[in-house]
Amino acid sequence: MNGTITKMLRFLTPAFLFLLATTLFATDWSMFHGPDGFNRSPDTGLLTAWSPDGPKLLWRIDTIGEGVSGYSSIAIQNGRLFTSGNKNRQSVVFCFDLDGKPLWEYENGRAWTGSYPGTRSTPTVDGEFVYDLSPHGELVCLKAENGGKVWGRNILTDFEGENIIWALCESIRIDGDRLYCAPGGVKGSLVALDKRTGEVIWTTPTLEDKTSYGSPILFEHDGMRMVVRTYANGMFGVNSENGELLFRFEHQQKYGVNCTRPIYHDGHLYVTNTWDDRGGEGGGEGAVKLKLTVADGKVSLEEVWRDRKLDSAQDNVMLVDGFLYGVSFGYKGGVFLCIDWETGEARYESRGIGRGSSLTWAEGLLYLLSEKGDMMLVRPNPEKYDVISEFALPDGGEGMSWAHPVVFGKRLYIRHGRFLYCYDIAR
Repeated sequence: MNGTITKMLRFLTPAFLFLLATTLFATDWSMFHGPDGFNRSPDTGLLTAWSPDGPKLLWRIDTIGEGVSGYSSIAIQNGRLFTSGNKNRQSVVFCFDLDGKPLWEYENGRAWTGSYPGTRSTPTVDGEFVYDLSPHGELVCLKAENGGKVWGRNILTDFEGENIIWALCESIRIDGDRLYCAPGGVKGSLVALDKRTGEVIWTTPTLEDKTSYGSPILFEHDGMRMVVRTYANGMFGVNSENGELLFRFEHQQKYGVNCTRPIYHDGHLYVTNTWDDRGGEGGGEGAVKLKLTVADGKVSLEEVWRDRKLDSAQDNVMLVDGFLYGVSFGYKGGVFLCIDWETGEARYESRGIGRGSSLTWAEGLLYLLSEKGDMMLVRPNPEKYDVISEFALPDGGEGMSWAHPVVFGKRLYIRHGRFLYCYDIAR
């Protein structure tokens, strides 16, 4: 029997194996921007246009904390949905079923009540456990079934880091048995912890600079597996095996706002922050594309091009079919742009939709949420801003709609303050 199976496997095409892997592993949306971090939904059979009132609203909840509550997105695994928000001056992890019914809550330390109050990070789910990082650095591992605490530690205290102006926003990353996070401390700029115990596996020596608001990415290039992360004044990469610093790229911003995770594609890295030619609120360097070279265990970077238009501040840039689509910050106060990946040239810029707008991708289309609660279905077209449909969120949510939307299970999830809306988008 085993011999027969082996013979069958030899004849499976690469395309079939890819489809099989996608089917097996695209069964959840386990962390911020999905299980691989690419922000692409595995769903098919979705609506290709919406009515003026939007797709059918299946349910909504208004119990994710109080008031503005937070900007955390959602994670989904095994029929459970996770997010976080402010409640009773605590940073709270919430768990719901897929009908929006509450299952449990867990208080993860004091709430962030400073500038732009609320939670920022999205919980990360891994098997029977869920991990959450509070704005004040409380990292906790909980049982996904009932919210029971497994372990916890404060990464700012333990690694002698200092909180940043608008508090920690990182959504932590799990890779095998390791958990990656970036306290930006004297005892480690980036650390790998044992996800089962919270014990230290390795630390990257201090960069003598604070952390920033982004989350780590992982990729392999020329046999070197790297963890890449932004910090207050740039971007750095480390060896995923031991935390050895591989490169450091200075990319400064007036307030240390390097929020947007770098994009890796075809041996290149793209990183962006805000920019303002008046030296005002943006005060950064915009975007840059870099070529990666690995030789003798060392990594070098070579600048390919720079762009000062798509100066994202909210991790709202996506690469689709050779073009970058996203929303600016300092440049014209938040316009939608298309940038050629090869040349860095802007193909077009369109109407202002708010510099904190966010997006995701599913079945060839972009789902674009403005910071004022307008949801748009956009065709990624390098020739024009191609809006297919749009609708406005119901009234009620307080603050900006900065939480990133999620398309999963043929549903569209949109968070706004203490509200979560679930729409049916099955075709």
